[in-house]
Amino acid sequence: MKSIFSAAILLVLLAFGCKQGDNGNSGAIKLRFNSDGHFKIAQFTDLHWEDASPNSARTKEVILHILAAEQPDLAIVTGDVVTAPPAAEGWESIAKIFEEAKMPWALTLGNHDDEAGMTRSEVFEALSGAAYFVGEAGPTISGSGNYVLPIFASGADEVRALLYCLDTHNRPSAHKYGHYDWVHFDQLAWYREQSNRYTAENRNGPLPALAFFHIPIKEFEEIHQKENTFGTANEGVASSDINSGLFASFLEMQDVMGAFVGHDHNNDYIGMRYDIALAFGRTTGIDAYGDLQRGGRIIKLYEGERRFDTWVRTPSVKELVYYYPSGLSADEEDAMNYLLPKPVNNPSQGLRYRYYEGGRLKQLADTSRNAKLVHVGTTEHLSLDVATARDSFAIVFKGLIKIPSRGVYRFYTYSDDGSQLSIGGHLVVDNDGSHNARRKDGKVALEAGYHDFELAYFEDYMGEVLEVGYASRLISERVLPDSILFVP
Repeated sequence: MKSIFSAAILLVLLAFGCKQGDNGNSGAIKLRFNSDGHFKIAQFTDLHWEDASPNSARTKEVILHILAAEQPDLAIVTGDVVTAPPAAEGWESIAKIFEEAKMPWALTLGNHDDEAGMTRSEVFEALSGAAYFVGEAGPTISGSGNYVLPIFASGADEVRALLYCLDTHNRPSAHKYGHYDWVHFDQLAWYREQSNRYTAENRNGPLPALAFFHIPIKEFEEIHQKENTFGTANEGVASSDINSGLFASFLEMQDVMGAFVGHDHNNDYIGMRYDIALAFGRTTGIDAYGDLQRGGRIIKLYEGERRFDTWVRTPSVKELVYYYPSGLSADEEDAMNYLLPKPVNNPSQGLRYRYYEGGRLKQLADTSRNAKLVHVGTTEHLSLDVATARDSFAIVFKGLIKIPSRGVYRFYTYSDDGSQLSIGGHLVVDNDGSHNARRKDGKVALEAGYHDFELAYFEDYMGEVLEVGYASRLISERVLPDSILFVP
């Protein structure tokens, strides 16, 4: 059956040109930020390609439609690509899709890719001469397809970002270790070596990086169906039973901003875990199981910034737009009501505070009932330094917060014991109650300018802790700086 997209795709393909090189020789292709400072990636995953299946033509149409609509600089296919024999013909068909589109493409293998008649190393050997293919088998370590792709500056041969591709293998060495394998220690050592090298070459500053692999790591379970996770989570996380330590290495090396996987066809969500985004791609293959409309995930990097935007693209819609590092979505920006600023003349740096002591405090409401006002004053720092007791005290800070630009802002309090943060008269973070050190988040849409700011805190018994932070689409998460807090 002729696709309704075929004519449109053909017209756009006539205008396609390779953005990264003058021809399809992969050795001549140098990935580079565009003159507008952007680099766009299309992630396709779980094609489950079978050359003899009539659905393979429809899978190809999905890929070509997304490439035509988005005009990415690179496509990355994250596993379970050719899953039925004859494998050689299947991989040839995949390579021809990207050759037809004149699109540089890379590959990470899935657990099924060595079950169709070719080993993992044979797949990369077969693709080594394919036009527009920029992947490689990588060094002699566990698996095939461990490599890093540098992205160069728009106007110089200086590396500005990195794309790590890793092999998550198929099954472990013994069934007692579970159903799926994991990234092995020699792969971790290799990644850390590459990261250290590029960091040293970048004047000891970690380069912004992304990681691509097939099987999700266990940390995906920590964000599954959580409040700040965005997208579809219609099945569990089919990770390895063994925690490989890959995520810990990402944290320690401080370069990877996000990890992008496939494998679970009914998941396409993205969320944050310790400032690292964890994301599923959108399943691409028509013959793959799952109910989601077939498509791909798009990722747009910004030159010189630890920042990216990402969304899901299908033949019919662009959806689920998400911003890193804020962890906010376009849906939130569009749907929330924005609080107006208040007119302020010549505010001074700092905050006013009221300090209380005495009585048992189990929640903030107990402050007025049980505690006594001891002193009032102003402070230049949002901290517990104004307290003179160790237990049974409370502080209420009041003032203004200066918001630099219109947007949705995510605030958090990390406190022991309770705290509540209000902005513009609206409760944004409710972390009340007597408890150990605990973090709570909240979001508020704010116009640029000055807004009323109030933070209430109490300490019941032992372990006094207070930290307040924020993030926005343009501001990476950080502790609230003193420079944006004012006394009217």
